[in-house]
Amino acid sequence: MQAVRERVHKIASANLPVLIEGESGTGKEIVATAIHRLSPRADRPFVALNCAALPETLMESELFGHEKGSFTDALDRRPGCFEQADQGTLLLDEIGEMPLGTQAKLLRVLEEASVRRLGGSAEIPVDVRVIAATNRPLESALRDKKLREDLLYRLKVFHIALPPLRHRKEDIPAIAGSMIRELNARHDCRVSDLHPEILNRFMNHTWPGNIRELRNILERAVIVAHEGTIMPSHLPRGFGLCAEAETPAAADRPEISLTVQAGSELREIENAYILLTLKLTRNNKRRAAEILGISVRTLHNRLAQIGAPVAMEFEPEPATT
Repeated sequence: MQAVRERVHKIASANLPVLIEGESGTGKEIVATAIHRLSPRADRPFVALNCAALPETLMESELFGHEKGSFTDALDRRPGCFEQADQGTLLLDEIGEMPLGTQAKLLRVLEEASVRRLGGSAEIPVDVRVIAATNRPLESALRDKKLREDLLYRLKVFHIALPPLRHRKEDIPAIAGSMIRELNARHDCRVSDLHPEILNRFMNHTWPGNIRELRNILERAVIVAHEGTIMPSHLPRGFGLCAEAETPAAADRPEISLTVQAGSELREIENAYILLTLKLTRNNKRRAAEILGISVRTLHNRLAQIGAPVAMEFEPEPATT
């Protein structure tokens, strides 16, 4: 991501198209906004259009505008995104979802720096820097004929590939800290930090929703916790537990000598680890569950499967006041 930041700074001042590639939720619009804010166009409009969110019948009207009476619902003249973004930046998100016919017209606008409204005859000059984004691999989009090759070459003067969060987990602590500060201000909260167990779950999670998923998880946790430390109980129920059961946090993992006979079943090994963890915590089931990365209820269920006589051989759990 440091390389991405350096590239953003280098290309921001150039008045040329940019193509940003990355999975959904990796922060493509954030990068596009950063390019605009660092460019000489920073004080001019930044307009974003999600090509996947519009039906084909409205796409060209949104992009190029229309004259009054050009179609049934065209009750007034309306400038399109290119006119709205004149002297500024236009982000075309999910460019691979734009109909091929519209892509041909977009290519003409890019080459001639002018736009013609639907139902109009006048060519309107526009000075717009176009940033396109796609969550589909470019080769796949070309192979499936979802993206015109000539348009791709026109847009891909500069190319930025955003890696998914699962490939840059070392960034998670810094990203989470930045998000918490922002969310504190937005929701009038005073969250200070994350419990180590949460960071462990974050590092073991695959993050199919990338940065967007991380933000949604943290926003919920900040609101629920409101202040102080975000605890595992502030996360959505079951979040990260499967991964945690296999890889407990290094900081919380007890130093336990566990001897296992060759050929032992995995379930027997897990049971032995659970019992040794309970012994280490003097039968404090809540603390043992945290170390094991499972809920207290799951721990009780596993103990019941092991057998009550074995589970009762430790000292009783300390009473709470």
